[in-house]
Amino acid sequence: MKIAPSLQSILLLSSIGMTAEIQAEKKPNILLVFMDNFGWGEPGFNGGGITRGAPTPNMDKIARQGLRLTNFNVEAQCTPSRSTLMTGRYAIRSGNGVVPMGKGVYGLVQWEVTLAEMLADAGYSTGMFGKWHLGRTNGRYPTDQGFDEWYGIPNSTDEAAYPSQEGFAESGLKPTYVLDGKKGAVPKKVRPYGIDYRPLIDRDLTDKAISFMERKAKEDKPFFVYLPYTATHFPTMPHPDFKGKSGNGPWADLLMQIDSYLGELIGAVDKLGIAEDTIVIFTADNGPEALDIGGTSMTMETAMHGSPGPWRGTLFTGFEGSLRVPFAIKWPGKIKAGSESDEIVHAMDLYPTLAKIAGGKVPDDRVIDGIDMSDFVLGKTKKSGRDGFVVYMGNDVFGVKWKNWKIHFKEQEGWNTVLKTYTMPKVYNLMNDPQEKDNVLFPHTWVLKAGLPLLEKHVVSLKQNPPIPPGTKDPYQPKSAK
Repeated sequence: MKIAPSLQSILLLSSIGMTAEIQAEKKPNILLVFMDNFGWGEPGFNGGGITRGAPTPNMDKIARQGLRLTNFNVEAQCTPSRSTLMTGRYAIRSGNGVVPMGKGVYGLVQWEVTLAEMLADAGYSTGMFGKWHLGRTNGRYPTDQGFDEWYGIPNSTDEAAYPSQEGFAESGLKPTYVLDGKKGAVPKKVRPYGIDYRPLIDRDLTDKAISFMERKAKEDKPFFVYLPYTATHFPTMPHPDFKGKSGNGPWADLLMQIDSYLGELIGAVDKLGIAEDTIVIFTADNGPEALDIGGTSMTMETAMHGSPGPWRGTLFTGFEGSLRVPFAIKWPGKIKAGSESDEIVHAMDLYPTLAKIAGGKVPDDRVIDGIDMSDFVLGKTKKSGRDGFVVYMGNDVFGVKWKNWKIHFKEQEGWNTVLKTYTMPKVYNLMNDPQEKDNVLFPHTWVLKAGLPLLEKHVVSLKQNPPIPPGTKDPYQPKSAK
């Protein structure tokens, strides 16, 4: 029987409508590029680039095509920042408030639900390529924590210098290995991570990330690529292809290298025809290095201090130069190109924000400190919803950031400098004093009344939900509920 044209039209329109609805509900791919010890002032989009010795057109392109945040914050050290990113929680809650020392057990317990696990549960293929720093024992590698694939190093990049150091050969310690892992299996050792491979590893990380995207783009499911690069962490050594290329020294060479690799990643997304279906994020774990290399065999060419831009401080401090890092995110057609904001955002907010966008589930049986900022990121509101956060340096509360004000209880200029503790807190106006040098507690004692309730609420939360002690072994279950 022949269907009447009017009915054919109705069926066709209905089909088109259902297709559009399905497309509208399609989960976006996520590419998260996470730099190591990379200051706010490095990219061109924050005034760096050529002023740092090399243009950064691809970093700038992400900002130009999407949203640039000038007040994106992290924690003051590598491990806590990565813990916060992966859990949406202050790192002290997960027992990862400090960079691990020695050979003991550390990292995320299995009870934590990582960003990768949340996205995997939402239907994502997950791949990580780079530095983990959240566990170096069985049960705590990335492939134990939600990632289908991982190639990289378990700990920090300074371990690449160990074998070349005087006395290491006689120490009885084993060199760090580059590992290759698949979900459900113990990661395999690929090669020792020494100075010879130090300048080469980020090239391989880039290639493997692109290969993962190419493979997963053919499947009928979204992907999450977490790419925590190593290049800008001590020892900083450009790839041979970029050594001397800028004409402005090793750090500028590295900027060229990073930006070039970023261009390859974006180019791969474009070539695969998935640009409109892919969120690209570029950010970092904390501010620039603050190194004292006296007494080592390293040279100044392997110890670059980086630039925090107008802000004071480096990593291992509570100053803005430690906490504020570059941030740009693009999602064509969803995030307005050329948008920017100085609203306060924290790395912990990425967890619930990406969960909302990806259709993931945020755990409701624990404290999640992050805030869902999906409406803010997508331009539906101009406010982020965050007025501030508690400033930690390790497991110590150094202060509180509240709107354009900072309250400091403790201060230190770097990891190896004298810690100063104040009987009366210092107050800085960040708009007037980005260097945090002019204490304006008087006449602005009202800032304490406005900002400290945030800390008081946090302290009560920690008493009600005790932090996981550092070094806790699996299996772990909390003694108290949310």
